[in-house]
Amino acid sequence: MSLTRRDFARKSAITGAGVALVGSVGALSTAPNALAATDIDSTETEPAHEGHHGVGYGPLISDPNGILALPAGFTYEIITYSGRTKLESGEFTPSNHDGTAAFEGPRGSTLLVNNHELAGPRAQWPHPVPLTEGLVYDPAAAGGCTVVEVRRGGEVAEWVGIAGTATNCAGGSTPWGTWLTCEETEDKAGKNGFTKDHGYVFEVDPEDRRANRDPKPVKALGRYAHEAVVVDPKRGHLYLTEDAAGPNGLLYRWTPPEGFSHGRGRLRTLADDAGRLQAFRCFDSGGKFVDDLSRATRIGTVYGVDWVDVPDRDAKTVSVRKQFTDGQVTRARKLEGMWWGDGGAYIVSSYARAESPVQHDGQVWFYDPRRRTLTLKVLLGVNPDPGKDGAFDGPDNITVSPYGGLVIAEDGEGVQHLFGATESGRTYPIARNELAMTPAATAAGGTEAEPEYSEFTGVTFSPDGRTLFANIQTPGIMLAITGPWKRQKR
Repeated sequence: MSLTRRDFARKSAITGAGVALVGSVGALSTAPNALAATDIDSTETEPAHEGHHGVGYGPLISDPNGILALPAGFTYEIITYSGRTKLESGEFTPSNHDGTAAFEGPRGSTLLVNNHELAGPRAQWPHPVPLTEGLVYDPAAAGGCTVVEVRRGGEVAEWVGIAGTATNCAGGSTPWGTWLTCEETEDKAGKNGFTKDHGYVFEVDPEDRRANRDPKPVKALGRYAHEAVVVDPKRGHLYLTEDAAGPNGLLYRWTPPEGFSHGRGRLRTLADDAGRLQAFRCFDSGGKFVDDLSRATRIGTVYGVDWVDVPDRDAKTVSVRKQFTDGQVTRARKLEGMWWGDGGAYIVSSYARAESPVQHDGQVWFYDPRRRTLTLKVLLGVNPDPGKDGAFDGPDNITVSPYGGLVIAEDGEGVQHLFGATESGRTYPIARNELAMTPAATAAGGTEAEPEYSEFTGVTFSPDGRTLFANIQTPGIMLAITGPWKRQKR
């Protein structure tokens, strides 16, 4: 049933719960025909985390080991390190750590399911996910995920959860205690030597290794460049993001078929065409269609949301996002991480450039399923100097913090952070990546090139809230951060 204009006008007076964050927004400008959006006056904008006393944990202190800068009183431990730590089988930990979730394990341990975003031919990766017997979908693909058990006393064990998948990105946990790993690719059998089609979601059980045997894609959720997924525990809907361009990607909702009950392993029993897969369509309070989320240039912008059926969810001949005309659905560049909290879904649009109507360096939206509204909570303008430590840009993986607000993994240019955002919009640094992928170098003409740093991924708290886990994607390091966590002021 569509949300009427009258319903939306009434509901848009109340925005969803959560945070409202303004970053460096000086580069935002109004595009022609921008809808329900007014420019932010930010001519004197300072880095968002400066000048806010009592928020966060203080300045970051450089790490003598050159891995992770943290505030005073905080420490980190390396849990896995690609090419150095080993699985139970004796093989090295795979590389390119991405989405991660934490679950309560046996005897007080913590179980973490860790995606490995490995694309293309398996032969090009020195440390692919090992092809463990019975856990392989496509032996030509390098990706998959591992399960990491952190036991009391610090002992760590790691094993394969699924192998032979491709470009496993953000993913998401389920209310019934499993992990949904998402392939961010549209490669079909025959490309890159693959023997099967890719671009699917697979379910992985961190507790029951036998449940992961004979991997089967959940084709009902569609075949496209999946990024993240969340589950509405009340209504049973799944929401999924797509990170793609040419044209920009979509936000999807999957509605289960009548009589279906969620539970461990139930998704893999679905028929390929089970339920309804739909893409979102937004409109402003005047009922005007919104073509792209980058049109919103003011915190608190609220859009109503309708859902449009996907014609061919398996994309047999045409990519799913290309099956719609520009006037049918709303698009957004780099729809990335999601997290369920406050009764709805926090949804990241990482950044927008020339492929979007308005440029920005990051948005976080909150979808309220009860009101069927989408509210802009986070807005980061284009960072004028990514090599300088200050402004944040390119949000990606995200989690709701047990200490209030959000914790966000940065995947922008230049310096890379984990940063927090309070409910009232104040931001603060939590960590900075100091492990350069490429060191500073002197280019021709004597100019010094900036070092390059890998993105952060897989940000998630332990079930007891005492440990923040996060990954440095390249080369692939899982870190456990502990310290004097505290409830953040609004």
